[in-house]
Amino acid sequence: MSGSLQLCATPIGNLGDMSPRILECLQNADLIAAEDTRNSLKLLNHFGIHTPMTSYHEYNKVDKAYELISKLQEGKNIALITDAGTPAISDPGEVLVRMCIEAGITVTSLPGPCACITALTLSGLDTRRFVFEGFLPREKKEREQVLKNLENETRTFILYEAPHHLRGTLEDLAASLHEGSLRKIALCRELTKKFEEVIHTTIGSAILRYENEDPRGEYVLVIEGRDIESIRAEETARWENMSIPEHVAMYEAQGMDRKEAMKAAAADRGVSKRDIYAALEREK
Repeated sequence: MSGSLQLCATPIGNLGDMSPRILECLQNADLIAAEDTRNSLKLLNHFGIHTPMTSYHEYNKVDKAYELISKLQEGKNIALITDAGTPAISDPGEVLVRMCIEAGITVTSLPGPCACITALTLSGLDTRRFVFEGFLPREKKEREQVLKNLENETRTFILYEAPHHLRGTLEDLAASLHEGSLRKIALCRELTKKFEEVIHTTIGSAILRYENEDPRGEYVLVIEGRDIESIRAEETARWENMSIPEHVAMYEAQGMDRKEAMKAAAADRGVSKRDIYAALEREK
């Protein structure tokens, strides 16, 4: 009978956030797979846990996954931990989880600290709909594409950023997002620690702040989504001065067939499809 992979969330700063359930799991596991065994050893020593460890990180995530799956198939129970927070969130653990599922191995998650969710709840921004993007790509073309996709994102979105890249990322957000400098942002650092700081401001003001202040610590950036009403107003402005045939042709140029384009134009104008059809007939 196969063992199971247990995803164990660990504190992001405050050791008091370690749950009794996770402590028990780490104590009873046959093996702990850790992102950085040196870092994790300090945590385990603090709680008197002496379970054997092995490294599982970005640079061995595929080859090591096969090795771990072999142990799981032998009946071993393995706990997966990351340096801080929940494994598989912006973390190579996602690869191991996927491969375990494909191999038919049971995976369970023991919930606990997660920096992106902690920051979201502190942001004061909309929490009903949100997107997690993790770290923006460093490669220029890929980064530009991600930023383009976020330009008109209406949901709150969350990024991670290192201190030495923060200024550049804020400038990219200001330049790429619609009215980027005016967007509300919460910059969260040292979460759960003694000197926890959450700065509620705008992207433009944050840029000015860090012209004279060095960013310190890892940041979680929670950014306001674009107002959906302003998008609707822009869309309305696009066709307001169009004739009905031009309006229908606009949708056809986007790949819609004639019936779909007529229906879309009718919805925009608040009229029936019959009215659109009649206008098209008059233009013939």
